[in-house]
Amino acid sequence: MRVSFTAAALTFGLLVSFGLAAPAADVEEGFESLFNGRDLAGWVKRGGSAEYRAEDGCIIGKCVPNTPHNTFLCTERELGDFILRLQFKFLEDGNSGVQFRSAARPEDDHERVYGYQYELSPDGDVTGRIYDEGRRGHQFGVIWLDAYTPQDRLDAATASRREGDWNDVEIQCVGPSIKTWLNGKLVVDIFDSIAMKGFIGLQIHAGPAGSVAWRNIRVKDLGESKWEPFFVQGDDGKYQLVNARFVLPEEWSFTDDGLLRGVHSANQQKDGLVISDQDYDNFIARVTYRMHGGNSALYFRAAETEAPWVLRGFQNEIANNGKDSALWHTAGIIDGKTIPGRGWVVTNDEFVEQVRNKNDEWNTTCTAAYGDRLVQMLNGFCTSDIVDQECEKTGKLGLQMHGGADCEMYFKDFEVMPITADMKKLIERK
Repeated sequence: MRVSFTAAALTFGLLVSFGLAAPAADVEEGFESLFNGRDLAGWVKRGGSAEYRAEDGCIIGKCVPNTPHNTFLCTERELGDFILRLQFKFLEDGNSGVQFRSAARPEDDHERVYGYQYELSPDGDVTGRIYDEGRRGHQFGVIWLDAYTPQDRLDAATASRREGDWNDVEIQCVGPSIKTWLNGKLVVDIFDSIAMKGFIGLQIHAGPAGSVAWRNIRVKDLGESKWEPFFVQGDDGKYQLVNARFVLPEEWSFTDDGLLRGVHSANQQKDGLVISDQDYDNFIARVTYRMHGGNSALYFRAAETEAPWVLRGFQNEIANNGKDSALWHTAGIIDGKTIPGRGWVVTNDEFVEQVRNKNDEWNTTCTAAYGDRLVQMLNGFCTSDIVDQECEKTGKLGLQMHGGADCEMYFKDFEVMPITADMKKLIERK
């Protein structure tokens, strides 16, 4: 027994000297381990040729030099809303990341993983930032999805890095809210709508070298947030509005394949509208549109008034030009008196002209409203992220066909995801 104890102690001492032995830590309440500490059961390799192994309570990934594709060790399980915690350590400098809400597609002779990535770097100020692997990364000059992250927050996270040692990662996804931490320091705080569910993956980037160890990989599953559509297919096969109503219903119709079509004459001075039945305060809403003429908007936090255009409040502009996704605040009429609006609150014409699809193609515009924070996205790219203390705090959602203009437009996937009180408690975590 003394020999066995001595051998075990010697083995443990060697593991500690290499810094790989995983500590015997209790999993926090509500969390479950994604790695059994012994083998790679529950994980599958996708993409390139990097090698992964379970060793000393860690998962170790190692680059195979000069092979062509990034490699990912992915969970077989998909998660929607969650809190993920783990530790990482670079054993050999390279490039890496942690995928989440990710998926894979066939591409040539391999599987191409795509989705959100928590960047891991042995140096620099990018660890904890979010890159969109295989999807939006490096398009239109955008590298990081968190382009609006303040520099002082990045600096604080960078200062916390433990070079050559274990670092703590935390990723939280709650509906449209995505937040990341590095060693307890908040790095990213964004709203995004592209994906609400997917697998988790450990990346080894293609290149000349690189090796990373991960340990204490555990997750708290928070369920899955769902979009709530404003039009659906009924039992009779026909499409209809739900939780919303038409203004000038004669100008609206559904096509057989479920598109909402609006046709509006320049002789009609009133706006044609779809207006939600209920008010929304904190939410994310989106709609996909195609225009043949006229002017439109995704209204939010809007109030009904006596004006011919009916709604007063914010418009996420739909104009089929550089003003798409800009914020306009419109006036209203109450008791015969005009309540002025604020006009353009934020625009980003130059970037929008790069991002938007033209020539009668589909575009998807999206608004996230959370307290005083208003975020606009067009085709998945953030066009503005502002704090507006003057903003309305609640109101209707709506779609507009502008009065006094010849309009023909089509809409699909008009939907909302409310941010509940329980979701808000998590989003408020610092």
